[in-house]
Amino acid sequence: MMNEYEKMLKQEWYDANYDSHLIELRKEVQDLCFEYNQTRPSNLKRKNELLEQILKEVPENIEMVAPIWVDYGKHLKLGKNVFVNRNSYFMDGNYITIGDNVFIGPNCGFYTNTHPENIQSRNEGLEKALPITIEKNVWLGANVSVMPGVTVGEGSVIGAGSIVTKDIPKNSLAVGNPCRVIRKTKKTLD
Repeated sequence: MMNEYEKMLKQEWYDANYDSHLIELRKEVQDLCFEYNQTRPSNLKRKNELLEQILKEVPENIEMVAPIWVDYGKHLKLGKNVFVNRNSYFMDGNYITIGDNVFIGPNCGFYTNTHPENIQSRNEGLEKALPITIEKNVWLGANVSVMPGVTVGEGSVIGAGSIVTKDIPKNSLAVGNPCRVIRKTKKTLD
């Protein structure tokens, strides 16, 4: 029989709200995020030590501007040359994979978790977590929300304020709520 953590990673309904092991894991990471967010920006050595504790690995040349928030940390996989602007939230109940050379604007949220429509199941604390993938060379503007199970294709740009509920093909400019492709991205500077 699987425990709640195993169910979570297998994209099955699990008890996120009342399982003591999951609650403890989140509290540990919340404390680390709190400390990271209170560390002086100039203290890069300490910030990198904390990021390594939060993420379990720190890729080459990443910058995460405080405050940042994650639920588990170890399910957030960042590529190299990633910039995450302030006040970003990673609800990493399942894996959130961010490719190389990704720029994330301020106030962005990545939400792997969804809840049942059924009131009784929802009140029992059940959730399901679906992975999110942001492929390489993507730019997400300010206040973008990425929903469970979504992939944003390589080279795409997501306009500020968009809510991404479905996969976005590579090399697309997409905007809106819900986010829709409006054209292909440009290959050269204009």
